[in-house]
Amino acid sequence: MAKKVDSPYSAAITGGGFLFEETEALLPMLLSPDADALLADEMLHNRCLMINAETSRKRAIAEIRRRFNIVSRDFWERYLNMTPEERRAALFFVIMKTYRIVFDFHVNVTMKKWNSISKQVELSDLLIEFDEISARDEFVDSWSDATKRKVASAYLTILRKAGMCDRIGNLRQLKLSDPQFYLSGLGEPWFLESSLMPSYEIENLKKLMV
Repeated sequence: MAKKVDSPYSAAITGGGFLFEETEALLPMLLSPDADALLADEMLHNRCLMINAETSRKRAIAEIRRRFNIVSRDFWERYLNMTPEERRAALFFVIMKTYRIVFDFHVNVTMKKWNSISKQVELSDLLIEFDEISARDEFVDSWSDATKRKVASAYLTILRKAGMCDRIGNLRQLKLSDPQFYLSGLGEPWFLESSLMPSYEIENLKKLMV
């Protein structure tokens, strides 16, 4: 793989994935004033994550910390009071903000498939999108076919664990119990459309803000 130069993309999701349970385990540490020391201890002693391989454990911690830092502390404190279903939606929001490849797959493939007749996303659809990305990004173009398939498969797994598709790729709307949180609380209205919410519902919510 070529050296990464001025590329917004990374294949990091192949080494992590959704990491829901792992995020739940690490969040109290991340919110602690002693976060650095606690995470360093977890890397060495594996007290919470229960990931046997130290390299895998370090990778998971690095990715969860990266995601933690992409949004505010207030977001995570609110996250703690959400239901498990709401937390999965919130984590998908964070993942979309963290990884450009996930954002592009979702906007350019999944959302378009949702608005088509099939309402199903498949690995082949994502590999076609990879061709588009490769044509404009030298770093992604350097990835092997095996890496691209792993990244695409990881995205499909994330979709499934977030609750947006079944095992064969049939899409479904991500239910947001508090869509106003993303619309007005965070100022991230794009996520409502990304959750596959109908446009008329989004417009109705916006009218309530006026």
